[in-house]
Amino acid sequence: MSRFPIAWPGVPLALLSAGLFGISMPLAKVLLGEGVSPWLLAGLLYLGSGLGLAVLQLARKAAGASLAEAPLRRADLPWFTLVVLSGGIIGPVLLMFGLATTAASTASLLLNLESLATMALAWVIFGENVDGRLLAGAAAILAGAVLLSWQGGPERVDWGGLAIAGACLAWGLDNNLTRRLSAADPVQIALIKGLAAGAVNLVLALLAGAQLPSAAAIGGAAVVGFVGYGVSLVLFVLGLRHLGSARTGAYFATAPFIGAVVAIALLGEAVTLQLVLAGLLMAIGLYLHLAESHEHEHRHDSFEHEHRHTHDEHHRHAHRPGDPLSEPHTHRHRHVPLVHKHPHYPDLHHRHTHLPGHGHAGAG
Repeated sequence: MSRFPIAWPGVPLALLSAGLFGISMPLAKVLLGEGVSPWLLAGLLYLGSGLGLAVLQLARKAAGASLAEAPLRRADLPWFTLVVLSGGIIGPVLLMFGLATTAASTASLLLNLESLATMALAWVIFGENVDGRLLAGAAAILAGAVLLSWQGGPERVDWGGLAIAGACLAWGLDNNLTRRLSAADPVQIALIKGLAAGAVNLVLALLAGAQLPSAAAIGGAAVVGFVGYGVSLVLFVLGLRHLGSARTGAYFATAPFIGAVVAIALLGEAVTLQLVLAGLLMAIGLYLHLAESHEHEHRHDSFEHEHRHTHDEHHRHAHRPGDPLSEPHTHRHRHVPLVHKHPHYPDLHHRHTHLPGHGHAGAG
């Protein structure tokens, strides 16, 4: 049996999402070195993600491939509007205003607040379970991220710094709200978010006086955006589906370390003690999260929803005429009340409340 029996597939999805986003960082740095405006580049990266995923969707439909994912429904629109507003518009705009007046050392440290905001909101506002092991693991990962971005200490935090902190809070809210939509098609979610955020940032950058770069730079930004933003976000949404916001956010916090390693390989940057220590801290944090064994007797109430699934222990429902039969498949289905005990994460089917002492066991 696997050493970490409930880690699959959520943990690999979250780490791969972090890896693709981390790889995009040094590649975006190359584009900035060619004189592309940071604000304009943000718009191009988001647009690249949206347009790339749109082409992928069209290609899959033309090939007759079954998507087997639930589309966004009318009831999802209020939540999805808040997701696009907070993560695709408010966050990037606050970040650009903040970067305009904030020292690079301060900005690098403040950007770590996104993972902290994601986890704090998940635990305090949205009710995800947490114990000492998870808190210690999250602290170790965040400490590694802070150490990696440390540039001799932050200068004073002014209104620009508060704007960056506000952007991180907006993205933390975005991540938690996206969890509510994670049963739906992740490509559709990432596609719309990319197009909306890209259009807003591109227009604002042009209004601020930014100039469009060369066709080669635009093409490069589109490719980096598709992989590092679009595909990464698809995987992040799938991670939310299986792990919940706090755990996915903690794994995603490894992105700066992955980006630093890629920068060593691509840009010839030096291997520093700072990088090695950050890697060790993140490795400790990852182990503490992977070693989680959250198991207790819990009750599933009767409820109805729609998502991609197979007929496992949680899906013993009957099919109505017209429902697809091949697996995995998607259709609206009702869960009957069920009480049982097994290891689990706060995924689509385990968003129950916890009594004191529930499921805080370690690995073993």
